[in-house]
Amino acid sequence: MTGLPETTDLLAELIAYPTVSPDSNLDMIACLATRLDEAGASVEVLHDESGRKANLFARIGPEVPGGIMLSGHTDVVPAAPEDWQSDPFAMRADDARLYGRGACDMKGFIAASVAMAPLFAERELTKPLYFAFTHDEEVGCLGAQSLVEALRGRDLLPDIAIVGEPTEMRIIEGHKGCCEYSTHFRGLAGHGSSPDHGVNAVEFAVRYVNRLMELKEALKTRAPADSLFEPPWTTINTGALSGGVAHNVIPGHAQVDWEMRPVQKSDADFVRGDLWRYCEEVLLPAMRSVSPEATIETEVVGEVQGLIPASENEARDIIMELTGANGAGVVPFGTEAGLFQDLGMSVVVCGPGCIDQAHKPDEYVDLTQMGQCLGLLERLSEKLS
Repeated sequence: MTGLPETTDLLAELIAYPTVSPDSNLDMIACLATRLDEAGASVEVLHDESGRKANLFARIGPEVPGGIMLSGHTDVVPAAPEDWQSDPFAMRADDARLYGRGACDMKGFIAASVAMAPLFAERELTKPLYFAFTHDEEVGCLGAQSLVEALRGRDLLPDIAIVGEPTEMRIIEGHKGCCEYSTHFRGLAGHGSSPDHGVNAVEFAVRYVNRLMELKEALKTRAPADSLFEPPWTTINTGALSGGVAHNVIPGHAQVDWEMRPVQKSDADFVRGDLWRYCEEVLLPAMRSVSPEATIETEVVGEVQGLIPASENEARDIIMELTGANGAGVVPFGTEAGLFQDLGMSVVVCGPGCIDQAHKPDEYVDLTQMGQCLGLLERLSEKLS
């Protein structure tokens, strides 16, 4: 298979960069920038405000409107070495599998895309091929959000995006959004023997969680009749409730971590609006009757819109043509695809590896699927020529 040894070598190099989300990805970005520059690409490195993270945006081919973008995120989730059979940041090849943190999610696709860059550069492309590699996808798609804002308004943009998340090379045309929040409660601490003299932040947090559970059930009645998702409705999950210091102390602070995965924007608006009214009209008046300084504040960890299935989807049609697939599906997990769709692109998610391997010890990508990915990219280079 064209490019498989080069791709495997590059994947080993990328896995060796421990780009866990809280840490810098600059070394990996520099590696990719050098590779693409050597292939003849026009490369931009876009740093975040901290200077410790960066996105990469590159182009091979003519400076004309349109073209196709290959997109992936450079960050990975943490890996506890004691849970792995080998060093998570040293690629291990075994039984036609390539093991390592990020092997399928999603450095495998990035390695394949960059390893094939010289082939694209050798072709006389009639439309450009773009590369978009981002930071901080795992913690709210922060890099992709800043990349989209940097690209918005440019005259020369791709009109098609392929997001290479692990789908076992299946074509995915839709997924739910993902909104993550931490709601902070500040009450009034005191001695547990005098509960009426304090504001128990944990108790008000519990009431907030109860409201989330009521909304969770209400959302089931709002499922669109033609929803393709499983389950077909918007979901809510309460991930954590924390607060308090001792049995006999009224807790002055509490925190609820929760998420929502909307199938439609109106559901997200419904949930946020209901919670705002519940806090303003019910919880806060009760808290402030004892302590006027009491507060409830919701921190937005990340709000990533979903990928909406479209009846007309050029990206889907092209990948179906190149792979011979006769259909496309949807998935429950989130990606950066909806952000690019909002920018006006036609988008699909398709990449090597299985999502069941992501975020787990001994994560791997199958060599057969890496070969399928390289074959798709080779046929794509012919189509763009």
